[in-house]
This record gives sequence, C-alpha cells and structure tokens, in this order.
Amino acid sequence: VFEEFFLLQAGLHLLRRADRSRTQAHILRINAEQKKLWRQTMEALPFRLTGAQQSVLKEVISDLTRPIAMNRLVQGDVGSGKTVVAALAMLHAALCGYQAVMMAPTAILARQHFQTLSNLLGSGQVRICLLTGATPAGEKRRIIRELADGHISILVGTHALIEDKIQFQALALAVTDEQHRFGVR
Repeated sequence: VFEEFFLLQAGLHLLRRADRSRTQAHILRINAEQKKLWRQTMEALPFRLTGAQQSVLKEVISDLTRPIAMNRLVQGDVGSGKTVVAALAMLHAALCGYQAVMMAPTAILARQHFQTLSNLLGSGQVRICLLTGATPAGEKRRIIRELADGHISILVGTHALIEDKIQFQALALAVTDEQHRFGVR
C-alpha cells in the first residue's frame, strides 16, 4: 500500500511540476509608490486583519510575485474574511498595472461583492465595475470597451464574464467565489 501511494504521489508531483513549467504568469511586484498606496488602503480598512487573514494574504501575494501561475483555494466560514483577502490580492494586481476579475454564481452575490470591493478599495486608486446578465446593453458595451482598453482594473460579475466578447487588456488574477457552482471547465 505504501508503494502504491508513493508512486501515486510521485506521479502527481511530476504532473504538477510539468504543468507549472508550461504555465507562466505575470510577476506582480509593487514599487515604492505603489507600496504607499497599498499602505494607505490597509490603514483605511474599517478593521484590522486577523492573523489568519494576514497569513493567507502574505501567501497569496508571495504566489503573485512568482512567474508560476497560482492555483489556490481559500476556504473558511462565512464572515471569516475570504473576500477581504481576495480584494487585497486584486488590489495588488491592479497596483502592478494589471487587471483582476471576481466571478460570483448569482447577480445578488456579484452585487454584494462589488459593493464590498467598492467600500474597501473605493479610494479612487483603482476602477471597479460590475457586469452581470442584467447590465443594460449600452452600459455593457461601455464596460467591455473600457475593459479591453485597460481602463477598468477590477471587474466583478457573474457567468456573463466568461462570454467570448469579454476581453481583458492585461488580466493577471481571477477569483471565483463558490467555484463548485460553475463546474470545472
């Protein structure tokens, strides 16, 4: 049994290593000016991050500074701070000049995330927009155009985000809330 598990683990390790070597990612490091904006946002938060939130955020940002694509599951109870960790990771990407997206399974949850991100990051440093199936056609066209032009730093939405006409200028981070509701593809 040990030998079978050892071979399985070794095989999975080799597959992971081969996948990582093929999947390059943007290296997201912030400079001194961006660090100043980062600190301002952290100080403006209406609460202090818990030790667990700080630890997970540190791991996520460490992953974002590497040339290997991050694939991370952040789990916790309702109210444990998963959204603030995601928001700060998306801010990190935006401060580095890239775009981030957060996809939620329902329009209600997408609107809640949009409101939360706007409250947490709404100091004007980054442009945050909401796109759902209910977004009026004219506004949707404007969002799609501004997203492709790079004028939108963070986009929040539903499955409407994975339509073919949605093109990012420089997408570096995708956050999926309740990923199990979307399937694996």
